Amino acid sequence: MAPALPRVGRRTVEALLAANAEDLGERSLVLVHGQYAPGAPPQFTITLDGEARRVHVRDEASVLGVVDALHEHRSAAASSDVLVVTTGVDDEQLGWDVRGRGVRRKTLTVENAEVVLQRFGATGLDPRMYRERWLLEALVEAEPAEAGWPRVGGVLTRDAALRALTAERLGLRAVHGSPGQDGQVTLDADTLLAWSRTPAGPRRFAELGATERAELKKWLAEVAGPAVPVLLSLAEAGLGHDALPLGLLGAALRDPATQPDTVLALGGLFGQVMPRRSELAVFTDAVEGTLTRWIADARTSHDARLRVVAVLERADELAEKAGLTLGLTASRFLPSSFTAQLRRTVAEARRSTAAGEAALADLLGHALAGLRPDHVQAAETAVRVARWLSGPEPAVTGVAVAVRAHVCDWGWVDRALTVLWAGDPDGDLETGRDLRALYEQARERRQLLDQEFAPRLAAWAAHATAQHPDGCLVVENVLDTVVRPLAGQAAPLLLVLDGMSSAVAAQLGEEAERDGWREIVPRPEPGQSPARLAAVSMLPSVTRVSRASLLAGEATDGGQSAETSGFTAFWKRRRKAAALFHKAAIGGEAGHALSHELMTALASDAVVGVVLNTIDEALDNGRHGRGTTWSLADVTHLRELLAAARSYGRPVVLVADHGHVLERGSRSDGPTMAADGAESARWRTGDAAGDGEIAVHGPRVREGGGAVILPWREDIRYTGRRAGYHGGASLAEVTVPVLVLLPAGEETPKDWVPLPRELSTPDWWRTHVNRDARQPTVVPADQPVVPSPTRPTAPSESAPATEARPSARTEAAPPVAQSLGTLVVSSEVYAAQKEYVRKAPEAKVVAAVIDALVSAGGTMSPAALATAISATGRVRRNIEGFVTTVQRLLNVEGYPVLGFIDGGHAVKLDVPLLRGQFLPEQSAQQTDEAEDGHREEEKA
Repeated sequence: MAPALPRVGRRTVEALLAANAEDLGERSLVLVHGQYAPGAPPQFTITLDGEARRVHVRDEASVLGVVDALHEHRSAAASSDVLVVTTGVDDEQLGWDVRGRGVRRKTLTVENAEVVLQRFGATGLDPRMYRERWLLEALVEAEPAEAGWPRVGGVLTRDAALRALTAERLGLRAVHGSPGQDGQVTLDADTLLAWSRTPAGPRRFAELGATERAELKKWLAEVAGPAVPVLLSLAEAGLGHDALPLGLLGAALRDPATQPDTVLALGGLFGQVMPRRSELAVFTDAVEGTLTRWIADARTSHDARLRVVAVLERADELAEKAGLTLGLTASRFLPSSFTAQLRRTVAEARRSTAAGEAALADLLGHALAGLRPDHVQAAETAVRVARWLSGPEPAVTGVAVAVRAHVCDWGWVDRALTVLWAGDPDGDLETGRDLRALYEQARERRQLLDQEFAPRLAAWAAHATAQHPDGCLVVENVLDTVVRPLAGQAAPLLLVLDGMSSAVAAQLGEEAERDGWREIVPRPEPGQSPARLAAVSMLPSVTRVSRASLLAGEATDGGQSAETSGFTAFWKRRRKAAALFHKAAIGGEAGHALSHELMTALASDAVVGVVLNTIDEALDNGRHGRGTTWSLADVTHLRELLAAARSYGRPVVLVADHGHVLERGSRSDGPTMAADGAESARWRTGDAAGDGEIAVHGPRVREGGGAVILPWREDIRYTGRRAGYHGGASLAEVTVPVLVLLPAGEETPKDWVPLPRELSTPDWWRTHVNRDARQPTVVPADQPVVPSPTRPTAPSESAPATEARPSARTEAAPPVAQSLGTLVVSSEVYAAQKEYVRKAPEAKVVAAVIDALVSAGGTMSPAALATAISATGRVRRNIEGFVTTVQRLLNVEGYPVLGFIDGGHAVKLDVPLLRGQFLPEQSAQQTDEAEDGHREEEKA
């Protein structure tokens, strides 16, 4: 049996013509020993010596066929056309008459090595390639039709040839993100795993010859890692598109005690490709690494998110099909495991705070946590509420104390209740049931505070005035007490957010800090901590009386005209120009976010006030739906106004006129309580107060002839159903939050101090996953102890409203305990690092930074860190530059011990890494102790 003829493709023909271009000037026939590849073009054009020549290719198996092809060409083709005949007939059979008309007067033999050399423009080949016939044939056959092979200009190495061949055979140039430097394809596990999700990628590999598949698999294992052979074996078996999902399921075998049924189930999914356990572990690690990077991209890219979701949902589908779902509840990637961990977190929070926090730490470690913020918010809120419920029972001791406690603590409970009420974002019944149970428990406790507050409010309102507020900041004094002191340096911008509750203010304050604003408050009395400001509204807590009194600086009532005249008159008495803007006067014309008149006022020295009605209107018409959050962008014009204030160097005062309560659970569109004298949803006139109501009278009551009945229970309303209400006597309605904001780089005015996030947030709200326990060491008694900023549960006039909940961070340590910061700055490594840093801070200041961050769980805002440093007697105005200097001291060999996160709005200390760099012996000892403890637990 005659040997098979070598296959000849278009590129081979082009290479032969180029090599024999000189002879083609006299002859137009080229005889080639071989068989023209089926499907290759029979006609094409090639440029030879600068001339375009038309090429006709015929494949003939006999002498007669060759002669006929030659005659047809001579009679029909143009004189410049070239005829190429591929044939298996030898020269003796063809005869001299035919051969004499051909180039070189003989049948040309295809030398693949020469063709490859010519097609790559190389001066030589890697000697190993001459021994690999499969490689040379594949390179000749696979050359790209349009661009051809890349020109190398020197010796073509085996690796370069295989890289080019792999990219073309697998279609890797079409994979997003695969081109590397110099246009080359990046060959790594990431690229190949992404390729496995392309429509035709795995099939292209499966269709290659057995020898070529085996050789490419072996070479790719060397250059792209040991996970690649498993991937390519799956592609060969027709499972390439499911390679990523199958890799995730391979995590089930990480446990050495995996049940045989699980192994069999996985074997059923992998089929004949089932790799060894060690190979599968490597493949699973590679898949998880790739998906981790994809998930990071998915946070900002919709297409990337769709790609990730498709893989993860397919993995869940395969797991369910194989009965593996229950065995993969600890997976960091599967949507089903995320749901299971979310359920466990909420259920454990109901059982105990510690169990809930441990479960939450696991949930936060799930790869999908960053893509499902609403679900994480629900879990975090459940744990936060559990913390609050486990703390001491709060109590109301007075109006001033209660209002301040509400803005600093209990208003955050209202914020949490809103999240719990909304339930699980996916409508999961099990999670929703546990969230509802926590809601009911917290709502009952929270309602007791309103019940205690109501009679104290009534007693206080009977005599309280702007001149004698009995320790309260009343809403009509906000201009004089808060805004006027700021006008000494730059005219402030007063933003009145109608209906903003303490819960909403907490959210807006957090986002404002992330946007580069910092909150400031008047300097507190010695011994007291800075706290967010809060005022008491007029009664009833409705816009007509509260907003008018706020803007006029005195107890009054009226609409927009009364507000405008009162505002300008207040500032005129203080020799200041002022302008107040409502609704239609705020927005600008086409191309301008704000009106010309408003921008002109902001550019002047006048005090500017702007009334924003978004929150109040959303409550009135339900536009915010069941939304659980408010952002700066949700409040119309707020972002634009903050940007304008920043550009003009104005401090900003965000203030409400009253708060609100939300509609929760009423099934009736009508009133929930029928009562005579109902003037609004949350107040009425009359003689007797019923259950859940309180009768109020006095100089602060501006409706009903000075005497009204107000509900303190949030489920009472006298009118039809809406999204929310105001006017009543609950803390959420009466408390008026006041936030004073400065651009982050601006100098704090005299007699004001920063209020960092750590001091504006209740301790029970903050989530700390701090696995580094401080190990006290005996030191001399005169060793200074560096204080760190702590936050009471609720601020007070002379004492807190509630007993502060015991905290592991604030418990009294032994008087001779040495801090981690002191240990670090006393170490030999620190001394060596300090030699390379010019003008390094004092050791006690660096120790204060370390200890403050450790106390805060490893993360603090720059403002809070500045406060901690100031306790050492050193003031750091440029905190960002100072942190950069400390980084040079602590980041040994570039390891990220200290750095900025959250876009520069927080400073993070990696405590375990700090110990490992500066206190390696202590770190190793702690590791050994932890392992011993773990072994003891296993024995038990």
